[in-house]
Amino acid sequence: MRTDDFVYELPEELIAQVPAEPRDAARLMVLDRATQGIEHRVVRELPELLRPGDLLVVNDTRVMAARLFGRRVETGGMVEVLLVRPFTDTRWEVLMKPARRAVEGRRFVFDTHEGLLGAVCAGRMGESVVLEFERAFDPARVGEVPLPPYIRGFEGDPERYQTVYSREPRSAAAPTAGLHFTPELLERLEGAGIGRTAITLEVGPGTFKPVNVDDPRDFDLHAEHVTVPEEAALAIGRAKAEGRRVVAVGTTVVRTLEHVARECGEVVPYAGWTSLKILPGDGFRVVDVLMTNFHLPRSTLLMLVCAFAGREFVLDAYGAAVRERYRFYSFGDAMLIV
Repeated sequence: MRTDDFVYELPEELIAQVPAEPRDAARLMVLDRATQGIEHRVVRELPELLRPGDLLVVNDTRVMAARLFGRRVETGGMVEVLLVRPFTDTRWEVLMKPARRAVEGRRFVFDTHEGLLGAVCAGRMGESVVLEFERAFDPARVGEVPLPPYIRGFEGDPERYQTVYSREPRSAAAPTAGLHFTPELLERLEGAGIGRTAITLEVGPGTFKPVNVDDPRDFDLHAEHVTVPEEAALAIGRAKAEGRRVVAVGTTVVRTLEHVARECGEVVPYAGWTSLKILPGDGFRVVDVLMTNFHLPRSTLLMLVCAFAGREFVLDAYGAAVRERYRFYSFGDAMLIV
């Protein structure tokens, strides 16, 4: 297996710069693993494409207002910070640009929606920086919601980069398969007898890190915190016991459920860290159906999808998506793999 096995050609104009409006107007490519067939549908048709009794599992994390702009106190040199995760109310792991300014003991001040906010560099953690802020702050409001680097100049409502069921702001990026759901679509799914439960995976900025080694088995995936509440564990356990399908909305849900099942033998209430990397040849213990967006070439996300549906089938589908002018990546269209 080589990283170059997960490559496809994508015209730049197919990288979506704005989301579909309304959310559930996005196109939906349906892949049938049993027949190797492909259908072209729309997300709002999801209640007709799933079965009564299916259990939809979503990731209810919310994107932090994680991008802060500031300056070094002594010199005025400008810096940009991306919040990654908190250690305490005031101590955070961050990514800083330019990284050379992150010297232990240096003081910075940031312009935020809550006023000026001072911080001191408390050290380095590999590519990350530890900042000790002068006070606690609300990660939902303090800065700007970060968009992926391939989305440029979007000036729409920042809520369009949040799911409608998002809760606590703990992520640096959105679980993008969930961006397609509207309250009305969720009601229609419920009316069709399709259940829903939620887990949480706190998406880190490493989700955009390219696989930079020839063999993806040698690539270390970033660790992210996951939580499976008791309610979700019970709902998933009942669905599996009764032969009903578990439908994962996004690769973050897949990684959460499969990690817990591998660690514990089944899906149980859980809080901890996962760096699970799923590659072709790996099995799936929990997930029966996957809804996901179209992912970057050479990415671990594309590799996970290939593990679920087969590399040749998935790459053929990606080629069809390019020919049919589907929209790609975070604000793009979706794929349903049954």
